Amino acid sequence: MNKKKELYFSLALGLLALSSAWAAPEKAAALDAAASAKPASAKAWSVYGPVQAPAVPTVKAAQWVRSPVDAFVLAKLETAGLKPSKDAERGAYIRRATLDAWGLLPTPEEVKAFVEDKSPQAYEKLADRLLASHHFGERQARRWLDLARYADSSGFQNDTTRANNYLYRDYVINAFNKDKPFDRFVKEQIAGDELYPDDQEAKIATGFIAGYPDNNNSRDMVQRKYQIETDITDLVGETLLASTIGCARCHNHKADRVSQKEYFQLQAFFANTSFEDRAPLKEKPPVDPEFDKAQKAYQALTKDIRDKQRALTAKYTAAGVKYQKERYLTDTRDALFKPEQEWTALDRWVNFRHKHVSTDAQAAQAYLRLAGEDSNFEAHTPEVVADWKEYQKLTAELAKFDKQKPKPANEGLTNNFTTALELSKDVPPTFVRFGGVHEKPTDEVKPGIPALWLAGGAQPEIVPTDKSSGRRAALASWLTNEKNPLTARVYVNRIWSQYFDKGLITTVQDFGRAGAKPTHPELLDWLAADFVKKGWSVKQLHREILLSSAYRQSSDERQEVVKLDPENKLLAVFPRKRLEAEALRDSLLYASGQLVDKVGGPAVFPPVPKQLGAGNLWQEPRSDEESRRRSIYTFVRRSVPYPLTVNFDPANPVQPHHKRDVTTTPLQALTLFNSDVTFAWSQALAGRVINEAGKGGENAQLDRLYETLFARVPTKAERAALVAFLNQQEKLIASKGLNGGKFEVAVPTGLKQADAVGNPLRAAAFVDLVHTVANSNDFAYRF
Repeated sequence: MNKKKELYFSLALGLLALSSAWAAPEKAAALDAAASAKPASAKAWSVYGPVQAPAVPTVKAAQWVRSPVDAFVLAKLETAGLKPSKDAERGAYIRRATLDAWGLLPTPEEVKAFVEDKSPQAYEKLADRLLASHHFGERQARRWLDLARYADSSGFQNDTTRANNYLYRDYVINAFNKDKPFDRFVKEQIAGDELYPDDQEAKIATGFIAGYPDNNNSRDMVQRKYQIETDITDLVGETLLASTIGCARCHNHKADRVSQKEYFQLQAFFANTSFEDRAPLKEKPPVDPEFDKAQKAYQALTKDIRDKQRALTAKYTAAGVKYQKERYLTDTRDALFKPEQEWTALDRWVNFRHKHVSTDAQAAQAYLRLAGEDSNFEAHTPEVVADWKEYQKLTAELAKFDKQKPKPANEGLTNNFTTALELSKDVPPTFVRFGGVHEKPTDEVKPGIPALWLAGGAQPEIVPTDKSSGRRAALASWLTNEKNPLTARVYVNRIWSQYFDKGLITTVQDFGRAGAKPTHPELLDWLAADFVKKGWSVKQLHREILLSSAYRQSSDERQEVVKLDPENKLLAVFPRKRLEAEALRDSLLYASGQLVDKVGGPAVFPPVPKQLGAGNLWQEPRSDEESRRRSIYTFVRRSVPYPLTVNFDPANPVQPHHKRDVTTTPLQALTLFNSDVTFAWSQALAGRVINEAGKGGENAQLDRLYETLFARVPTKAERAALVAFLNQQEKLIASKGLNGGKFEVAVPTGLKQADAVGNPLRAAAFVDLVHTVANSNDFAYRF
């Protein structure tokens, strides 16, 4: 940069600083006053202090207050010299509320009924209807599964399918739909097997801590145990306590008063935890008679081949198991070869783990293959080579019967479930690890809660039972104790962030010193105290927010708010938000009339592009309806994310996902615009619109399209633009045919009357119009 440019640059910076200095005092003073506004009697607030419901503030514009929530919001606004926004139009409100509560669009009929309902209870009736629907549980479950790092596979190199994981997903959906008290919800997921040993549902709930990514091929099971316990410890710290506790694994926490010793004391609560992934369900899936008959026929056809295979591998079982165990590292190997009567608690864990990641049959088959193919292997003999060739020959013969191998009508349903359990009440020791390194244990520690979180309370009391240590049960009881300063605060903050895009503490995963300061600490405490007071009812919490004036506000931009509060921390305007990946897909599917509204069941496989090249990691849809189920039921393969939604910032199932990112990339527009799947939905939506508009003509069709997607009719200017698009597109389509090319048009599908389309060129243009409108920001955002 030359001297002249440097001078101009310095002058520009100086002028910018002066203009900021002139404008800043008014804005800064107003925001500082609002941020520091608190009752005269209020003590210094701390997120780690006891939760106490503060007095609801007195405000000037009391008529705006529909809920105590509003008083807290309005008090900050009045201090800053701002007024709240007017109520949103009813159509905008029901679209917003339905998308937030269900993750789906409202139907035009639902919009019309709400807009025309002049009764004083119109909003209450809408909120109650939304909360009573099974769609509410599906929506809330997706949020919780983000935190639980839910997936239908284990991750790592093999990314093995976890065939019964859908039972945990269904548990979460049902829990929200039944309004299971949140304290019970937490207890079941942390220690359902200990606290409620006779309750199968509570055992399935422990899928929360069982969802860690796992490497079945790990050669060091003792280290794998440490890694699993680390995952669970960090999970509980982040999701339930909004603490970056994982930072303290390698050293004392740099920001919060949590020592490395306290980290491992927390980890010690999980030291005795194992996981059974084949626990038998009390009620098995119904028998499919046709499948049962075909299966018996297949088994009869192949019995001789399979018997010969078993006879071959049986010769190598002992050697195969021995060889397989010898491949583990020292500590694991010692435990696997130790007599059972000499097992320590850690040995018991290792041997239980080994039984679940390897079978004798697998070990024998692998050994036979290695010995038969590797000429340098010590057991490589002519006899083994002959056996391996015979085994391969039998495998090829068996494959000839693949077409006779039946698939049940209820394919995917499981006979078992995954649950946490403790193998005995004896507990493996937990050590502080120097630098967090597994191979460097130092001092042994016992279970304990970091002092920072105790709010002056006592450590939880651990009461062992005949079959378990009682450690997780004690932790779960402490997590849900009314005196716990964090659990209720953290959860209500997460729900607030769902509705207002940002939490009252914007770093929803970090309430510590490195996190953001609360914008409305008194409101956070009021919500937390009210949540506990009302029996930890999740639906009551949602209802309180849905019916507040703060939530009803318009999202229209206001210059005075932009000037004084550009980040909208004080909520004088309702924040706009882009729909999440699943809501985008589900809403378009729902609008097109294609959604298969079925709750629960095995994960489904919507079709994916052939060039994805996922091999056997992504299977073909089992039925047509699989491509049209809600996104929450789509199979979550950790190594192969579903292509249609992957560009819209879905959750990463490798770790707890706290807040959906919002990026803007060309791939997003290209995905929606060029996807054959979304275009087919646009064709179906065009057909639906034509059917429902009836004989009203093109204007009625345009109205119906906007009512379906946007919960309103087009403005005069929009209508003119839509008609102009149709005219231009019709000419363009016609010109393609006149140019001598292959003439094909995409027409609306699902029409009830064959003569519903008079001019196929105009109909094709209408499909393109629908596809274009469905790709607009008005569809992708909720206002």
